[in-house]
Amino acid sequence: MTQRTYRRVAVIGAGPSGIAATRALQQEACFECIQVFERKDSVGGMWLLEPEPEAFQPTETVAETPLAVPEGLAPGQAAVRMPAVPRGRPGTVTAAYNALDTNTGARTMAFTHTPLPVVNSAASVRTLGPGNSTRPRETVVAYLEAVAAPLQELIAFHTSVERAERQADGGWVLTLRQESKAADGGDDLWWQERFDALVVASGHFNIGQVPRLEGLQEAWRAVPGVFEHSKSFRSPDDYIGKTVVVVGGNISAADLVEDLHMVTGRPVYISRRHELGGLLASCWRLPNVRQKPGIRRIRQTAASQVTLDFTDGSSVAAVDKVIFATGYRRSYPFLPSGDGIDGIPAPETNRLAGFYQHVFCTAEPSLAVVGQVDGAISLRVFEYQAVAVARFFAGHAAHVLPSLAEQQAWEADRLARLGPSERFHEIFPDTVAYFTWLRTFAGPPAATSKGAYELPPFEADWTDCELEVLFAKARYWTGLVNGFGLS
Repeated sequence: MTQRTYRRVAVIGAGPSGIAATRALQQEACFECIQVFERKDSVGGMWLLEPEPEAFQPTETVAETPLAVPEGLAPGQAAVRMPAVPRGRPGTVTAAYNALDTNTGARTMAFTHTPLPVVNSAASVRTLGPGNSTRPRETVVAYLEAVAAPLQELIAFHTSVERAERQADGGWVLTLRQESKAADGGDDLWWQERFDALVVASGHFNIGQVPRLEGLQEAWRAVPGVFEHSKSFRSPDDYIGKTVVVVGGNISAADLVEDLHMVTGRPVYISRRHELGGLLASCWRLPNVRQKPGIRRIRQTAASQVTLDFTDGSSVAAVDKVIFATGYRRSYPFLPSGDGIDGIPAPETNRLAGFYQHVFCTAEPSLAVVGQVDGAISLRVFEYQAVAVARFFAGHAAHVLPSLAEQQAWEADRLARLGPSERFHEIFPDTVAYFTWLRTFAGPPAATSKGAYELPPFEADWTDCELEVLFAKARYWTGLVNGFGLS
């Protein structure tokens, strides 16, 4: 595939993947312009704390509808003032809470070039012991701020990308909106800028995934306060004296069960569609936890409560809170749809189609996505993807992208093996091969680069490090179960 020249590059997002992308681009030392657009007021992405959670939205409702763009915008023209868009729209509020600790080992929860500081929260020391591999949320934010410090002049804060339009010559026109800083509303500023290439690093922990369940829409409209997604969790204190049902079977559900099982004063129910063993099994057997299968139906039965009917014929009545710890769905409402670029993956598939190696757009190589994979050792995978993208845009990569036919064949093969679902973006168990491909594609730095480096080979203990927090939690949960004589 013929390499084009890219001089002006835009990056959407200043979270972990956006910081990795911007740093890698800057180190290539060949771009006329690198501009980052971040809708928050600081770097950190999903690790930033926003005390007021967003309102619950079932998947079937409009979660992140693209805003209407003012008429008459064009690159090079003055910004247009429009009434401020209300803050806290679905998909724009982070999921972080005060007591949040990392769920992956500290060594791999860091870029290869800069280790995380050795800090433990008091809560993690009580449960997992001193010197454990977790790191508190505020330590992660401070780490990201330190890495991003040399990049600050490249970042436009309070600025969201509302639309990215591909041009006939392969470039991009971005429609941008700067939020009003006035507490009473004020006006937002809208304008357009043109770029040669675009890196989407907006993350995929913005829109909560909620299963389609009989009665959910009706019950939500009648008693909306009953339902939450796990991204709205802020403190266990909010659930004291309440009957809570947690829906889900992965680590976010387990963390909720651990946080709530001794504070509600009532049983905590965990509803899972499948019986899964493994490292989480002991969490479902903690004191005061009751296991339930999948939900068959939801019924409003009181002014502020619901009844849940399960697939085994049992029910739980007078439920005060239903928390969906059911993951997230990818959403890129600013991207165009069609012509091989699918801007908003359907909830049924949760897959961004048309991206080779989960990074390079097959229809338009000037578009790349960093950070959309799962099960791939973050933040390391963001770093490796970012360096591969930066070297490609700079014309410094050790290899060129294969032909369009070969890229499409890669996608077709992966679809045949994994199906058209979110599993398409899960890297494990092919972690080593994936990191090796990114490293080989990127190659060594160009002689003209500044601060760039060759990505190190994948190390055998990285996978174990990624899981060591989960192993430690499993030991803690098992100790609680055995200490209470439960089985």
